[in-house]
Amino acid sequence: MRRMLDLRPTHNPHRFTLAVTPGVAVGPPEAMFLFGGAGLGAAIAALEAATGRPAVWATAQYLSYARPPSILDLDVIVPVAGKHSTQARVVGHVGETEILTVNAALGSRPMPVAMQWATMPDVPRPEDCALMEYGWRRSEDDINGRFEQRVAKGRYGAARRDGGPSVDGHSALWVRAVDPDVVIDRVALALIADFLPSGVGNAMGQEAGGNSLDNTIRYCRHVPTRWVLCDIHIEAIAGGFGHGRMRLFAEDGTLLATASQSMIVRA
Repeated sequence: MRRMLDLRPTHNPHRFTLAVTPGVAVGPPEAMFLFGGAGLGAAIAALEAATGRPAVWATAQYLSYARPPSILDLDVIVPVAGKHSTQARVVGHVGETEILTVNAALGSRPMPVAMQWATMPDVPRPEDCALMEYGWRRSEDDINGRFEQRVAKGRYGAARRDGGPSVDGHSALWVRAVDPDVVIDRVALALIADFLPSGVGNAMGQEAGGNSLDNTIRYCRHVPTRWVLCDIHIEAIAGGFGHGRMRLFAEDGTLLATASQSMIVRA
């Protein structure tokens, strides 16, 4: 099995690099930039490699754009490492330009309890859902080309322009990696969580999206799955900014993670 990102170690055990290629970028072909979820995912992979512990939560603040072809350096700082948990952060930069900062907690505790109260919404199976249409100009080899996205609930593509704003801001997407050998792990979930801004157009009832200002992901119980259901809620849009949250479910209904972010809304 393969990981979604090709993170490379260096001679320094606390520094890693990620090549910024179209496959981890979005945007029009002449102005592509690093996909926020790829930056967060790379930071999580670096944190886990440096500490030897699984991520519990991580939050990214996006500061600038990294454009292909460039190299993103990821420096891991570990202020506190306890018996069961580690508090750490990552600074991602291209040369002297800081691109993102990620804070995180990592670890696990010997507690056998595993309970879940969140329930997966009742939506059709992926094979019964239409492929998502993209309402923006994009390169065919960008990050979106590495995922298959199917609309389980909501209005995407031309349907966004029918009926005005959503009554509840709720939509849902089934997502899976195009490459069947890619494992859906914590890194892949961080990438998938950054599809949250795709729900803006559904909420507004028009061609719209967003650029992430931040992204927080909190991991729950992990089970193997091919498809991930992204349960998307856009909470509010005001002053040119939007706020939303996502729950990520495995095919069997297990809650894998929750995510939230704020974004610049572009309509």
